[in-house]
Amino acid sequence: MYDAGELLRAHGLRMTPQRQRVLDAVATLGHATPDDVVARVSADGGTPLATSTVYRALEALESLGIVGHTHLDHHAPSYHLADHADHVHLVCRSCGRVQQCDRQAADAFIGNVLRATGFVADVTHMAVHGECAECASGPDGHQSAKEPQRGPTHDH
Repeated sequence: MYDAGELLRAHGLRMTPQRQRVLDAVATLGHATPDDVVARVSADGGTPLATSTVYRALEALESLGIVGHTHLDHHAPSYHLADHADHVHLVCRSCGRVQQCDRQAADAFIGNVLRATGFVADVTHMAVHGECAECASGPDGHQSAKEPQRGPTHDH
Protein backbone atom coordinates (compact mmCIF):
# COMPACT_ATOMS: atom_id res chain seq x y z
CA MET A 1 0.00 0.00 0.00
CA TYR A 2 1.22 3.49 -0.79
CA ASP A 3 1.12 6.62 1.33
CA ALA A 4 -1.37 8.98 -0.31
CA GLY A 5 0.18 12.02 1.40
CA GLU A 6 3.63 11.17 0.03
CA LEU A 7 2.21 10.62 -3.45
CA LEU A 8 0.47 13.99 -3.36
CA ARG A 9 3.64 15.74 -2.13
CA ALA A 10 5.68 14.08 -4.87
CA HIS A 11 3.40 15.84 -7.35
CA GLY A 12 3.53 19.23 -5.65
CA LEU A 13 0.21 18.82 -3.83
CA ARG A 14 -0.67 18.61 -0.15
CA MET A 15 -2.84 16.19 1.77
CA THR A 16 -5.26 18.85 2.95
CA PRO A 17 -7.76 18.04 5.69
CA GLN A 18 -10.49 18.16 3.04
CA ARG A 19 -8.72 15.64 0.80
CA GLN A 20 -8.07 13.39 3.79
CA ARG A 21 -11.75 13.46 4.78
CA VAL A 22 -12.80 12.66 1.20
CA LEU A 23 -10.27 9.82 1.01
CA ASP A 24 -11.45 8.48 4.37
CA ALA A 25 -15.07 8.61 3.19
CA VAL A 26 -14.27 6.70 -0.01
CA ALA A 27 -12.30 4.11 1.97
CA THR A 28 -15.17 3.67 4.44
CA LEU A 29 -17.94 3.54 1.85
CA GLY A 30 -16.19 1.21 -0.59
CA HIS A 31 -18.08 2.49 -3.63
CA ALA A 32 -19.59 5.94 -3.39
CA THR A 33 -21.02 8.63 -5.59
CA PRO A 34 -19.84 12.18 -4.97
CA ASP A 35 -23.16 12.80 -3.19
CA ASP A 36 -22.48 9.79 -0.94
CA VAL A 37 -19.07 11.27 -0.11
CA VAL A 38 -20.61 14.67 0.64
CA ALA A 39 -23.11 13.00 2.99
CA ARG A 40 -20.36 10.99 4.71
CA VAL A 41 -18.08 13.98 5.32
CA SER A 42 -21.08 15.99 6.52
CA ALA A 43 -21.70 13.30 9.13
CA ASP A 44 -18.08 12.92 10.29
CA GLY A 45 -18.28 15.77 12.78
CA GLY A 46 -16.03 18.13 10.85
CA THR A 47 -16.89 21.33 9.07
CA PRO A 48 -19.28 20.57 6.18
CA LEU A 49 -17.60 20.53 2.77
CA ALA A 50 -19.13 22.08 -0.32
CA THR A 51 -19.98 19.64 -3.09
CA SER A 52 -17.49 21.44 -5.35
CA THR A 53 -14.73 20.82 -2.78
CA VAL A 54 -15.53 17.11 -2.74
CA TYR A 55 -15.45 16.98 -6.56
CA ARG A 56 -12.09 18.79 -6.65
CA ALA A 57 -10.66 16.45 -4.02
CA LEU A 58 -11.89 13.38 -5.91
CA GLU A 59 -10.41 14.77 -9.13
CA ALA A 60 -7.01 15.40 -7.48
CA LEU A 61 -6.97 11.96 -5.85
CA GLU A 62 -7.99 10.27 -9.08
CA SER A 63 -5.42 12.13 -11.19
CA LEU A 64 -2.70 10.48 -9.07
CA GLY A 65 -4.26 7.03 -9.10
CA ILE A 66 -5.27 7.07 -5.44
CA VAL A 67 -8.97 6.64 -6.22
CA GLY A 68 -10.72 5.48 -9.36
CA HIS A 69 -14.28 5.45 -10.54
CA THR A 70 -16.72 3.10 -12.22
CA HIS A 71 -19.91 3.87 -14.09
CA LEU A 72 -22.57 1.59 -12.64
CA ASP A 73 -25.38 3.36 -14.52
CA HIS A 74 -26.03 6.54 -16.47
CA HIS A 75 -25.83 8.68 -13.33
CA ALA A 76 -22.90 9.85 -11.21
CA PRO A 77 -19.78 7.68 -11.15
CA SER A 78 -19.03 5.48 -8.17
CA TYR A 79 -15.62 6.15 -6.59
CA HIS A 80 -13.44 3.56 -4.87
CA LEU A 81 -9.85 3.23 -3.72
CA ALA A 82 -7.72 2.53 -6.79
CA ASP A 83 -6.25 -0.63 -5.29
CA HIS A 84 -9.78 -2.06 -5.16
CA ALA A 85 -10.15 -1.94 -8.95
CA ASP A 86 -9.59 -5.69 -9.24
CA HIS A 87 -13.15 -6.63 -10.08
CA VAL A 88 -15.90 -6.20 -12.64
CA HIS A 89 -19.26 -4.82 -11.54
CA LEU A 90 -22.37 -6.74 -12.53
CA VAL A 91 -25.58 -4.68 -12.36
CA CYS A 92 -28.99 -6.35 -12.46
CA ARG A 93 -31.42 -4.41 -14.64
CA SER A 94 -34.39 -5.86 -12.75
CA CYS A 95 -33.59 -5.44 -9.06
CA GLY A 96 -30.64 -3.02 -9.17
CA ARG A 97 -28.33 -5.37 -7.28
CA VAL A 98 -24.62 -4.76 -7.86
CA GLN A 99 -22.34 -7.78 -7.61
CA GLN A 100 -18.63 -8.19 -8.21
CA CYS A 101 -16.60 -10.84 -9.95
CA ASP A 102 -12.84 -11.11 -10.34
CA ARG A 103 -11.44 -9.08 -13.22
CA GLN A 104 -9.84 -12.26 -14.52
CA ALA A 105 -13.33 -13.55 -15.41
CA ALA A 106 -13.28 -10.98 -18.25
CA ASP A 107 -9.83 -11.99 -19.58
CA ALA A 108 -11.28 -13.91 -22.53
CA PHE A 109 -13.41 -10.90 -23.51
CA ILE A 110 -10.44 -8.53 -23.16
CA GLY A 111 -8.31 -10.87 -25.27
CA ASN A 112 -11.00 -11.19 -27.96
CA VAL A 113 -11.38 -7.40 -28.18
CA LEU A 114 -7.61 -6.95 -28.38
CA ARG A 115 -7.23 -9.55 -31.15
CA ALA A 116 -10.19 -8.21 -33.13
CA THR A 117 -9.48 -4.50 -32.84
CA GLY A 118 -6.14 -3.84 -31.14
CA PHE A 119 -8.10 -2.06 -28.38
CA VAL A 120 -6.96 -2.68 -24.79
CA ALA A 121 -10.17 -2.76 -22.74
CA ASP A 122 -10.38 -1.62 -19.11
CA VAL A 123 -13.33 -3.54 -17.69
CA THR A 124 -12.86 -2.13 -14.20
CA HIS A 125 -14.09 1.30 -15.35
CA MET A 126 -17.54 0.15 -16.38
CA ALA A 127 -20.27 -2.24 -15.36
CA VAL A 128 -21.82 -5.19 -17.14
CA HIS A 129 -25.62 -4.98 -17.14
CA GLY A 130 -27.88 -8.00 -17.24
CA GLU A 131 -29.90 -10.17 -14.87
CA CYS A 132 -28.70 -11.51 -11.53
CA ALA A 133 -29.15 -15.23 -10.85
CA GLU A 134 -32.24 -14.61 -8.71
CA CYS A 135 -34.03 -12.48 -11.31
CA ALA A 136 -33.01 -14.76 -14.16
CA SER A 137 -34.30 -17.86 -12.39
CA GLY A 138 -37.98 -17.06 -12.69
CA PRO A 139 -40.36 -19.53 -14.39
CA ASP A 140 -38.63 -21.27 -17.33
CA GLY A 141 -35.44 -19.32 -16.66
CA HIS A 142 -37.14 -16.02 -17.43
CA GLN A 143 -37.04 -12.93 -15.29
CA SER A 144 -39.30 -13.07 -12.28
CA ALA A 145 -42.07 -10.49 -11.89
CA LYS A 146 -40.40 -8.79 -8.92
CA GLU A 147 -40.69 -5.04 -8.59
CA PRO A 148 -37.34 -3.34 -9.27
CA GLN A 149 -35.63 -1.85 -6.22
CA ARG A 150 -34.93 1.85 -6.03
CA GLY A 151 -31.21 2.42 -6.45
CA PRO A 152 -28.43 -0.15 -6.51
CA THR A 153 -27.57 -2.45 -3.66
CA HIS A 154 -24.01 -3.70 -3.28
CA ASP A 155 -22.63 -7.15 -2.55
CA HIS A 156 -19.05 -6.78 -1.37
